[in-house]
Amino acid sequence: MQVVILAGGMGTRLREITGDLPKPLAPIAGSTLLGRQLDLIAASSLTDVVILSGYRADLIADYCGDGSKWGLSVRCIAEAQPRGTAGAVLDALDALQDTFIVMYGDVVLDVDLDRLVDAHRTHATSGTILVHPNDHPFDSDIVEVDAEGMVTRIRGYPHPEGEDLPNLVNAGLYVLERRGLAELTGLPPKPDFGKHVFAAMLDQGASLYGYRSPEYIKDAGTPERLAKTGRDIASGKVSALSLRSKAPAIFLDRDGVLNREVGLISRPENLELYPGVGETVARINRSTFRSVVVTNQPVIARGDCTVEELGRIHARLDTLLARDHAYVDALYYCPHHPDKGFPGEVAHLKFECDCRKPATGLVLQAAEELQIDLGRSWLIGDTTTDMELARRCGLQFILVETGHGGRDGRFPGASTLTARDLSEAVDIILGPRAAEARAN
Repeated sequence: MQVVILAGGMGTRLREITGDLPKPLAPIAGSTLLGRQLDLIAASSLTDVVILSGYRADLIADYCGDGSKWGLSVRCIAEAQPRGTAGAVLDALDALQDTFIVMYGDVVLDVDLDRLVDAHRTHATSGTILVHPNDHPFDSDIVEVDAEGMVTRIRGYPHPEGEDLPNLVNAGLYVLERRGLAELTGLPPKPDFGKHVFAAMLDQGASLYGYRSPEYIKDAGTPERLAKTGRDIASGKVSALSLRSKAPAIFLDRDGVLNREVGLISRPENLELYPGVGETVARINRSTFRSVVVTNQPVIARGDCTVEELGRIHARLDTLLARDHAYVDALYYCPHHPDKGFPGEVAHLKFECDCRKPATGLVLQAAEELQIDLGRSWLIGDTTTDMELARRCGLQFILVETGHGGRDGRFPGASTLTARDLSEAVDIILGPRAAEARAN
């Protein structure tokens, strides 16, 4: 399998830094954008790289040589005329392998490429799009997926005002099958993957998989973004978020921790965040902890709402968090309920499962999928059920006084750490009280 790097940009916005250099040769953290990408590829099992260049293609070719400096085989292909990002790939199809990764030359990323490729092969689709939440979904292309992760729709921005959308964004890293692109019709002269190619593939019956990842991948195409990504490299955040190694997480209960406890929520309009929750979750996002919601949602088994309606509730959660430039890396829920006898209940969901808290299924699934080091992770909850889940999983636990405040009485014992609310709990983990709490 090949990696195709799109390195055709002039980088007008970076000219004060790069001068006459093409954008992928912008300096960053003792290397260049392109050099870091080649280092990343060299750390995987992939060895074949094709670089599609445009502006100052000669400098790109001189910089890369034959790729032996990185232990890779590198070929540089200069485009005959500017055709946009997707157009460059379509023009070069005859020189590409049957399956290839597409990577933009102006991004900073640390992604486990082998894991991405394995996911693509497992789902056997025409393409795989790496998707993730970000802190600015209102001006990003939103990818909608079904319960199996298959892409159903891509919504380009701007989005309709007042509409709640899931915070799942096209991150700009793809695995594609050449056959899935070769017969596409109706594309503009300078097609874009997000705006044109993927929509055409879906319209023409191709299947696309949305590979959700918390890994670091950010555009570095302006002086401000280049400086920010450089700081993230220096702080260790970029490498810490890679799925090539385990990272700690802060697990969050939903009701009573993020949003007000008002009974079983079956409608989006009933979900209301506690004050300060968005800013607090944004603090987690800026740290090296993954943010993961684990929640029991028996409203599905009880027949109070459908899976699709719960999706709209969680889209509301995403939208409210995004107003403060915050997001959760992933949300896992249990739809089951052990007790029968409710009008309209869903019979096949009425059983004792291994995911309804305090059963450990949700946390263990998250740990496997997100490479979470449970021994360095925390759970913040408002019930003794959450406390028992933390005990079973070996998580450090903080009980918040919002919601049930530990008064549910379902499990014995008391939390050694308590906090007034989510903000104070995150202060314990990330702030000045962190060292004291760990010492005790």
